[in-house]
Amino acid sequence: MLVLLDQNVPIGVRRIFAGHDVRTAYGMGWANLSNGELINAAESGGVQVLVTCDQNIVFQQSLAQKRIAVVVLMTNRWAVIRTDSQRIEDAVTAATPGSFTIIRYGRSNI
Repeated sequence: MLVLLDQNVPIGVRRIFAGHDVRTAYGMGWANLSNGELINAAESGGVQVLVTCDQNIVFQQSLAQKRIAVVVLMTNRWAVIRTDSQRIEDAVTAATPGSFTIIRYGRSNI
């Protein structure tokens, strides 16, 4: 599965997806694209799942008629993310085109 890490995702997240082809927005030359432009570029580039820490993307973008899924991490702190890496891997693996999946941490996860 081709996974794209948005500019705001800690690079350590890349290790979570050992069985996937993982790219970064920076590495693809897309670091300065707006959310809508990034989604369009990623979809055109064959990306199946975009992982981002941009919590507003859910409200700003529509994935209707899109072939890409978005997984939103509700923190960009690697120390927090790495404690529950399996949940992120599971969310990416289960992601379906045109869907948003939100991964919450801490008290909001109860």
